[in-house]
Amino acid sequence: MDQQTWDAVDQYLSSHLVAPDEALDATLRASDAAGLPAIAVTPNQGKLLYLLARMARARAILEIGTLGGYSTIWLGRALPSNGKLISLEADAGHAAVAKENVAGAGLADIVDIRVGRALDILPQLRTDAPFDLVFVDADKQSNPDYFTWALELSRPGTVIVVDNVVRGGAIAERDSNDPSVRGTQYMFDLMAAEPRVEATALQTVGGKGYDGLAIALVTG
Repeated sequence: MDQQTWDAVDQYLSSHLVAPDEALDATLRASDAAGLPAIAVTPNQGKLLYLLARMARARAILEIGTLGGYSTIWLGRALPSNGKLISLEADAGHAAVAKENVAGAGLADIVDIRVGRALDILPQLRTDAPFDLVFVDADKQSNPDYFTWALELSRPGTVIVVDNVVRGGAIAERDSNDPSVRGTQYMFDLMAAEPRVEATALQTVGGKGYDGLAIALVTG
């Protein structure tokens, strides 16, 4: 198995289960033209986020890490017309691209993109809480703090999704010096010790290579 096979399978699955979508395609084109890194979720991963939000009957979503707004659009579309999505982005240039993409998808009234360091903004969101779903896809060394804040801003029944947790298999390297790996390992330690959540994680292969995601359900 190799990247070529994973790409082909992703294309097969997406061609069957993810309808063509000009707004999402335009978002990827605009992000590429603006020089944003090509690290957005794949179409089938985006639809997974959409389905998880629908399953949770989410009315309020928090996203940590906006990039160009691709995952933001998927999540925003899962909300009812009176729902809200707050997305946090540290890079002002990325946020500007995302705002245009979100507006182009017709979600400007639902999505609120806030610019700044997430750990500075998160304490201000207590008045917007609780969130029904939290998607974490930002700097990985801060994953322990993001998980802690996601729990703080949640309620029983909230779904927390953390992307890129396998790190190409490096998550199993106990002596890793990579801050992204170490941060994610500590986040798993917190999840495992936290009595208020039930959690699991999955390894994945696909258009973004070998990685994985964690999903936690807040139970108390």
